[in-house]
Amino acid sequence: MRPDLQISDLASPSDVHGVHGAAGVTQWRSLAAGRGLRGPYEAVEWACVPPGGLSGEHLHSRTEEAYVLLSGRGEALLNGEPHPVRAGEIVLTGLGATHGLRNTGAGPLSWLTLEVPAPRTLALTHSAWKEAPMTDPQTGEAVIVDLEELRDVDPRPTLQGPLRRIRLLELAPGAAERLPGQGAEHTVFVLSGAATATSGSGDVTVREGMSVTASGGEDLRITASAAGLRAVCASFVVPSPHERGAGL
Repeated sequence: MRPDLQISDLASPSDVHGVHGAAGVTQWRSLAAGRGLRGPYEAVEWACVPPGGLSGEHLHSRTEEAYVLLSGRGEALLNGEPHPVRAGEIVLTGLGATHGLRNTGAGPLSWLTLEVPAPRTLALTHSAWKEAPMTDPQTGEAVIVDLEELRDVDPRPTLQGPLRRIRLLELAPGAAERLPGQGAEHTVFVLSGAATATSGSGDVTVREGMSVTASGGEDLRITASAAGLRAVCASFVVPSPHERGAGL
């Protein structure tokens, strides 16, 4: 693996039993984790449940989360209310909200999980306990947005942390997209087609079911192959060392 890029695929996912207290098995794969990132708060994961499978309802008291639905149909339970969901939609869950996800379709239900600590959590991390006593958050907001329709989603104000943009990236054969690295990190998950990811002095080929995450602060250039490219691109703000010290 090159030091400025994290390359992951869906080979050999883990079987996780009883996710958030639910019965059954969830397939799970970590695509990018804090140890290799300049912004150590973020996690990008892939999960999949079979027909009838469930990711149990749970409260987000520390982190914010986005589910980017990749395949299938299901029912999201948001603050106790059921909502039908399908591939191409995003479930945004803010601090203090509850969510769960059930597969109601005939095939697998899979999604990307984009999880980051909320600003309140980061502030507590860098504060003395007597300066910032822990209190229960108020009930947060959880909403569903259509990425297929909007193409480019700003998760704020539902989410207030460093996840700032979720895009459906579609490139014609040979077309390229530059993702600036100054003050940001980007994860690109390939839905179909293939591309060459260029950062620093080298190139890496990514195909369907693979992801590339720029973690060195350099620009990331994505150039579609002859088959074109369809991908999800998530962009995170990376605070400066001074801002990280202040809990921002």
